[in-house]
Amino acid sequence: MAANHRNEAGGGGGGGVGGRGESVVVGADVECGRPGSFCEYCRSPNGSTISHGLIAQSLTVDDYQDLLDRGWTRSGSFLYQPDMSTTCCPSYAIRLKAADFSLSKEQNRVHKRMEGFLDGTLDTKGKCELLEDLNTSKVACECECHGRSSLATVEPSVDMEEDKSEPEQFMHYLSDAIDKAVHACIESETFPANLQLPKASVKGVSPTKKKKLVKGLENLSYTSNIAFQLAATLRRARSEKEDERQSKFSGNSAVGQLPSELTPRSIGEKLAQSLSQMGETSGFLIQACDGHLNFCSISEHTPADKTGQEKSLSKESPRRSGNKRRCMVRCCKCCSGNRQKLEILLKRSTFEPEEFELYRRYQVKVHEDNPDHITESGYRSFLVDTPLVFVPSTSDGSVPPCGFGSFHQSYVIDGRLVAVGGVDILPKCLSSKYLFWDPDFAFLSLGKYSALKEISWVKENQVHCPSLQYYYLGFYTHSCSKMRYKTAYWPSELLCPLRYQWVPFNVAKPLLDRSKYVVLSDYKDEDEKPLLPPVSDHVSEHQHEESEHKDSNDRLVGDEEMFDLGDKEIGNTLIGLGGFRLRYKDLQRPLGFVDWKYLEAQVQRHVRVVGRELSEQMVYLLEEEDDDNDADSFTSRDGFFSD
Repeated sequence: MAANHRNEAGGGGGGGVGGRGESVVVGADVECGRPGSFCEYCRSPNGSTISHGLIAQSLTVDDYQDLLDRGWTRSGSFLYQPDMSTTCCPSYAIRLKAADFSLSKEQNRVHKRMEGFLDGTLDTKGKCELLEDLNTSKVACECECHGRSSLATVEPSVDMEEDKSEPEQFMHYLSDAIDKAVHACIESETFPANLQLPKASVKGVSPTKKKKLVKGLENLSYTSNIAFQLAATLRRARSEKEDERQSKFSGNSAVGQLPSELTPRSIGEKLAQSLSQMGETSGFLIQACDGHLNFCSISEHTPADKTGQEKSLSKESPRRSGNKRRCMVRCCKCCSGNRQKLEILLKRSTFEPEEFELYRRYQVKVHEDNPDHITESGYRSFLVDTPLVFVPSTSDGSVPPCGFGSFHQSYVIDGRLVAVGGVDILPKCLSSKYLFWDPDFAFLSLGKYSALKEISWVKENQVHCPSLQYYYLGFYTHSCSKMRYKTAYWPSELLCPLRYQWVPFNVAKPLLDRSKYVVLSDYKDEDEKPLLPPVSDHVSEHQHEESEHKDSNDRLVGDEEMFDLGDKEIGNTLIGLGGFRLRYKDLQRPLGFVDWKYLEAQVQRHVRVVGRELSEQMVYLLEEEDDDNDADSFTSRDGFFSD
């Protein structure tokens, strides 16, 4: 039997073509998930998240590249492909040709923001922006009113409408930011959906009102009472339901489960927290105080204030040990201070305690995961362990200087680790897997910034490896608004779920606006002119039948639910059995298989989901059973995947 090749950085080796190793996959391709289970994308309790799954003991970069181009991806050593025609929220593979990438205004702002931060100013037009240590700022802007306060940071956009006065520009920007925070709270089910919620309005605060609203806080510039308006709207919705003699909201009404603790104060705190998690920029401190969202400028503190803040920080905020853990967001004006150093380091995927600690902080602060559920073993299996066989650099231009395989790309500012991206570098692409970052640096939009740097990396390394042309962004779910940012990297392409051809997003978008599942390669332009003949009636009928055979449990798809493949299609499937490699057609029934029909169904399913070409290249491993009663029997181990 083939040895288990799973490791941290993918050992070299192999008996494969070109010395790039051998792909060994385990497990029957089962369609797993639970029809009628909760869906993370549409938030529906009646969702249907179905995927094909395989476990890879080892995987060549060439085979994984081909799998990506058939809509597969990996999580550690687990390979999966969404069943697009049956899952409730189809996920389309998305990619971008790096050489064709066009930088948008927002992406240019992200780049300039980082440069401004490193230079000591976020304003490239010459205005002095004062950047506080985030922890210092939070201490300095503690409200002297009663009740708890929630703090976040927001920066006005540098691209505001020039025909408005500066205060009007700020108010317009901040209103939009609050509306986005409200929308984010709705998506996370913090606020109920399907209600006509009021739009946020932000007003300037006069010097007289400053003293009345927040005593002693001199840099209060703008305020919003949106929390009171939202609370009133939710209260009216509850009252209307009570008038209908329903003590609780239920059914499909998204007003359901309206929590009684949604008071103006709690709403204000949730909005401030949401703004912090969105992490667009910095420049204003947002303080939730008794239901009011107060926006405090941080660009006008006097030197005396700054000294006081630093003293306050030293007393009230615990310091992490070591210079790498000290906050590097320094208070500096455009006319002083040295430029901070940003290092972007690429290394093969290995476990680093510092990276794991950053991952833990990110998951707890940004995704609100339970700290007890974040384990080193879980992190290793997700972002460190890889089945990809490493391919070292060559001098013939077929492999980039770093080689092919799994890598961690770390972002370090003046010695402090601020972000880590897990990426796979393959013959045709850089595939972005996951990014985690320091919540203290949310204002730098590190997710967007890292994507720009990864695209640049592809462009730069195409010189060394001409085949390396694409940037793969994982999956795109059109019905999930949180994924819309992926299409901002333009011009992107989506993978047709039936013919596995790449289709421009501008062609796919109007189709996906009307239907979640679309055979994209049937169309070639905005006029929806046929690119290829329509899908055959047999295929359409088959897809319809599949959708009608769902039950409430994980299940193996029966023979009647799949195309029957003949001996010609499955005969050359490469099988691993008892340490040997042989073709399926060379297996003999007298070998003692308990259920030959079951085995044949497994092989047919494998060929159907990975394709005939890959099935003849990758070893499909059958394991010998430890059965005293039937020592000659073999089986294929079922893989599984559940969203």
